[in-house]
Amino acid sequence: MRVLTSVAFSHLDPARGFDGGVNNFYRLIYRTLTTQGAAPGKGGTTIRPDLATDTGTPSDGGKTWTFTLKKGLRFQNGDLITSADVKFGVSRAWDPEIGIGSPYAKQLIDAPDGYQGPYASGDLPTIKTPDARTIVFRLKKPYADFGSVVAQPSFVPFPKGTGSKGEFDRAPIASGPYQVASYKRGASLRLDRNKHWDPGTDTVRKALPDHFAWTFGLDGATIDERMIAGQGDDASAIAGGSGIQPATVARIQTPALRKRTLTGLTGCTTYLGLNTTKKPLDRVAVRRAIAYAVNKATQVDAVGGTAKAQQATSIQPPTVAGRKAYDPYPSEGGKGDLAAARRLLGEAGARGGFTLTLDIRSQPYMQAQGVAIQQALAPLKIKVKLNTIDTATYYEAIGTPSQQHDAAITGWCPDWPSGATFLPPLFDGRNITAKGNSNLAQLDDKEVNERIDEIAAMKDVDEQNAAYGELDEQIMKLAPVVPLMYEKYVGVVGSNIAGAYLHAGFSGGIDLVSVGLADPGRS
Repeated sequence: MRVLTSVAFSHLDPARGFDGGVNNFYRLIYRTLTTQGAAPGKGGTTIRPDLATDTGTPSDGGKTWTFTLKKGLRFQNGDLITSADVKFGVSRAWDPEIGIGSPYAKQLIDAPDGYQGPYASGDLPTIKTPDARTIVFRLKKPYADFGSVVAQPSFVPFPKGTGSKGEFDRAPIASGPYQVASYKRGASLRLDRNKHWDPGTDTVRKALPDHFAWTFGLDGATIDERMIAGQGDDASAIAGGSGIQPATVARIQTPALRKRTLTGLTGCTTYLGLNTTKKPLDRVAVRRAIAYAVNKATQVDAVGGTAKAQQATSIQPPTVAGRKAYDPYPSEGGKGDLAAARRLLGEAGARGGFTLTLDIRSQPYMQAQGVAIQQALAPLKIKVKLNTIDTATYYEAIGTPSQQHDAAITGWCPDWPSGATFLPPLFDGRNITAKGNSNLAQLDDKEVNERIDEIAAMKDVDEQNAAYGELDEQIMKLAPVVPLMYEKYVGVVGSNIAGAYLHAGFSGGIDLVSVGLADPGRS
């Protein structure tokens, strides 16, 4: 199985990486206590047992969670995976240099003040391992959906003492069906089978191909041409990333190509994050003015039109449970309301305009999005300077507050389809960190923080999701972000590809754990 992509993986270390593309990849080489299912649609977002025998047993009103490991789980060297290995892997999330990925372990699991991970601080006493197959987590507060949290990449097990100083970015230790055979960062990666993976312990992964081979750094247009042609090795290839380039959409309408085309909502929201610590963006009226002025129609056009995206109004996309449909900053056709924007700038004393720096990725469609923002805000005398950052390091750069500028175009995908994975990571002011910060707006609003706590204390997950839908609207009154679009995946697969479907998680890309080859002899 070959994968052609322009963007290199951010990190092979699961405590460091946290974007949709790499999370999808992680499931090939790593296992966690639970994981999302492997099926199209909602079946793919159902949480299933993975290393654990079930999705966890709560006690103490949901403040303590116990998991039991399956028998016969092994690392790639044949060593048994124990509860101590899971504990060690999770405790790496507190390391200030390594733990820049998924934030949920640090946010939810109780830990001593000043704890900085196993290398600097040693044992984490709030995670107990009474025997080799039992692990017990003590949380800061009750959390009804902790069985979904332990599916995060930060819950990957590793042997005690391993993984310091970037070791896993070079040589990961596999617990899944594949292991890294070779890796040249930014160029190529090859996976071979992990002979110690027992399919009898794994009800999710099919692991059909013998090998996976990634080629990184390809131009997007080149990938499109190769996938459309589908010749030779490319017949057994899929494209990584967000699918075809905007300019290619019109070319895949022939019957033959339609048979090889996958399309659907990714479950992700692309948004303009506004840094509320920067003047004059620290004023709500200024942020609201920008929300009114942004032309969402041109944003959709920039990524390829309605085949690739639909205009966004709320923070949460339509795929999230409990999501509320509303439009707090309406305009005709989504083209912006400059009159409303000017009125708000007048109220804020900013009618004379100002300059802001916008961080964008080094991708053609992102450049087009940045230019569209420039054009939308220019009539308000707001000058937008574009700061282009390499795609491979983009999320790490904008997730470091000391490196942040005034605004950034980015996206967020649910770690599972719940408001809990959209709103608290993006807007809980108590979780702003020096590295790996997901609250790009750096919003720290007392009422929002309190409401997040109230919702988290609810014992019914459906009630929680409905409450998060209401919180979405409450947050948007503060305009810390401008929702731009709900992304769609459109991609062409090789003619020798079988079992390919879009996963509702992992940025809506092709589910790597199920895809295979129609005829292995052609590869």
